[in-house]
Amino acid sequence: MPGGGGLDLRSLLAAVEAAPPVAAVDVFAAELGDRLAAAEVTFLISDFNGSALVRLSHHGRAGGHRSLGADGAETVVLAGTPYEHVLRTQRLQVAHEEAGTRVLAPVTDRGDVIGVLEMLLPADPDRDTLDHIAAAAHALGYVVIVSRRFTDLFEWGQRSQPFSLAAEIQRRLLPTSLTCEGAQFTVAGAVEPAGNVGGDTFDYSLDRDTLHVSLTDAMGHEEEAALLASLLVASLRNSRRGGATLAGQAGQANSALLRHARTDQFVTGQLMRVDLGAGTAAIVNAGHPGPLRLRDGRVETIRLVADPPFGIVPDHGYRVQPLPLLPGDRLVFVTDGVLERNAATADIVGLVAGTGDLHPREVVQEVNRAVLRAVGGALRDDATVLCLDWFGGGERAREADAGANRDGASPPRPG
Repeated sequence: MPGGGGLDLRSLLAAVEAAPPVAAVDVFAAELGDRLAAAEVTFLISDFNGSALVRLSHHGRAGGHRSLGADGAETVVLAGTPYEHVLRTQRLQVAHEEAGTRVLAPVTDRGDVIGVLEMLLPADPDRDTLDHIAAAAHALGYVVIVSRRFTDLFEWGQRSQPFSLAAEIQRRLLPTSLTCEGAQFTVAGAVEPAGNVGGDTFDYSLDRDTLHVSLTDAMGHEEEAALLASLLVASLRNSRRGGATLAGQAGQANSALLRHARTDQFVTGQLMRVDLGAGTAAIVNAGHPGPLRLRDGRVETIRLVADPPFGIVPDHGYRVQPLPLLPGDRLVFVTDGVLERNAATADIVGLVAGTGDLHPREVVQEVNRAVLRAVGGALRDDATVLCLDWFGGGERAREADAGANRDGASPPRPG
């Protein structure tokens, strides 16, 4: 096959820019397919819990365009499929079939899995063509990120089941991207809602020199818990964006709940701030279980002094505790739903110990899947997991980040 010379990303993106947001992926697939003479081009979007893909758009030279709606979407369970392998390795996969050559390319951005670009080509692609397809898949990630600000199409595609009102509120409280890779770290989180949605949330934000991370668990269930979580998360974001210290963020969140929540309502949680330049971390623990740390193959619970949950003690001064970090450390934060009594057979400590070679986005999914198996799918409380890999500073971290930006792969964990 010719060396991809007909594929010009500038003209491809210009065609997308001229299309309405709801048609952006369809236009991208059609233009890409025409340039490479592909028999089929399909975009499969990842669902929220990372266990399946939904065929959101399909372009075939014989059948034309087909945007898949609620009645026509095909859901592909990832486990044991080539799609899972592509997303796990972050590498293209090429398979020879009777009808042609099928190419699967990961669509990701800084470690956040968006989906898979699937193409059926008439002949074997050469290295140059595969490089162009990888670049196109990366560009498609940006197309989705930009376009989903204007339409519910992508949000719908990510929902493998209907959302309750409480789940809708909870979803809005989470970061737009559930995974982020940086030079010195990778962070990923996942929430598995209970049947009666609890108030679990996690959040992160990256400044020039600081990584902010939080994990919170509002008491109660359904809308009551979701609204309480909304108040807490909004307070944390407001004070963080206003430049408050870690203790200041905790104090303002506590005051917000005391002013606006009922006297019997509270939120447990942990707030962490990592100084990326110094390679140091500090944490506030508001009545929450301590995080797990995987270091040199061993898992231990980090013992923290417990301050009261947010919303209980007026004018409480929350303590900022040091959290020592070494390059290669993995921190795993969990909420009560992971630790509830009927989930004990999940052996979270053993599971974390065995995930040293997994990406953080896979770790959080593996832990939640183990909890679901342990409780027979009947969670009594939300199960939320947040995983932070710390690579440290210096040249090695910068090289890892540069490599991830070149080929879409995850930075390696220092050994």
